[in-house]
Amino acid sequence: MMSRPGGSFDEKGLSQNGDPGGHQSVSTSAHNAAVGPETRLLSAFRKDTHHRKVCLAGREYYSKEGKTFELRLVGKIKQQLSADPTLRPEYAPSLGLMDFTRRATEAALGKSSCAIVENRVLGVQTPGFTAAVRLGAELLKHWHDVSAAWCGPVYLSTPCDDSLAGIFQAAGIQDIHEYYFWDDRQRGVCLEKLLEDLERAPQQSVVVLSVSGHYPTGADLSQNQWAVITQLIMRRRLFPFLLLPAQALCYGELERDAWPVQYCASQGMELLCAQSFSHCFGLYGEAVGHLLCVLKQSSLRLSLQSRAERIVQSLWAQPSVGGAQVVATVLSNPAHRVEWQLEVMHMVERCMLIRHILRERLRLLGTPGSWKHLTQQRGLYCCTGLNGQQVEFLSNRRHVYLLPGGCLNISAINGHNLDYVTESIHLVLTTLL
Repeated sequence: MMSRPGGSFDEKGLSQNGDPGGHQSVSTSAHNAAVGPETRLLSAFRKDTHHRKVCLAGREYYSKEGKTFELRLVGKIKQQLSADPTLRPEYAPSLGLMDFTRRATEAALGKSSCAIVENRVLGVQTPGFTAAVRLGAELLKHWHDVSAAWCGPVYLSTPCDDSLAGIFQAAGIQDIHEYYFWDDRQRGVCLEKLLEDLERAPQQSVVVLSVSGHYPTGADLSQNQWAVITQLIMRRRLFPFLLLPAQALCYGELERDAWPVQYCASQGMELLCAQSFSHCFGLYGEAVGHLLCVLKQSSLRLSLQSRAERIVQSLWAQPSVGGAQVVATVLSNPAHRVEWQLEVMHMVERCMLIRHILRERLRLLGTPGSWKHLTQQRGLYCCTGLNGQQVEFLSNRRHVYLLPGGCLNISAINGHNLDYVTESIHLVLTTLL
């Protein structure tokens, strides 16, 4: 069970209830904990035989044809790498390809970062975003004291990725709490209640914060809100664990999406940041992740690197090479990078266009409520504000599948299903008022 400050998680896991603000504790059976809500949704969708069924709960970026796709440049780079006679099949170093970790670090902090110049940074390639979070959780256990294991607390936003709590628990960190993030009445982030929760967090608590493209709401903190939160974190001596699961898919630029990471580092803060390049390169089958560690002093880097190597050896030994080579090749070549960024910007612009069209269609139908928040959010994900009963109505009666909290993947809406999705949302709001 995950609770408000002062409570803790039990070993059964986490499920979201119908209160988007997260004021109530939530629990689930051991069976439901083993099978997450996304897995159950996808299973139900596959079994559904209705010809107009629509799944809006996936995590990948979908094209206008409704399929995941490989970026054109990425396909060309893969062909070039496979034909390169100088490349031999061999294991990567345990901490990953150096060229990849350097480019991933620069993508988060910027090339001119003081932390990079002062050698206070460690980057580790991981087999995906989840692995980056897991490695970070393992490192946190002895971040402040190598002789005693730290066991929490960790503060997660509500709502958040359902897998996060389990990742920290798998690392032996059981003391997990939630902080207020999305407010359904405001249809956005409630900074006041967020700050109230973090103000009560004990020193050395870890605060997990989404940098951009918050999953599953799509609601991000503004630069002014980041400044306020950063001051509280430093004053209360909390530790920021930042998440970049879909870097570049909010603004189309790696560095702009990572601005909060750069800001926190510029304030002299220690931090961890989990990154994924699977979305922005279309490398879904190759799990390209990265854990960025920013330290207070360069003298701590070697001991942290040694601990990271030991942990990696026990978890996955070596990351895969292929996807990381593609990312490093693109980001190290200015011409490739320009071509890649144009493709990514097209993805971003398409998502924003869908948001505007969806909002306008709902307005024209006279759908109850305000829908301005649809175009105030960015990235792949979006929170509609629909409650659990309405989400269930959509799946049972209209065969439209959303996440339990009324959130959806905006890229899964296309010209083939837009009218049906819009009509379904209008119907549920006029039928179940």
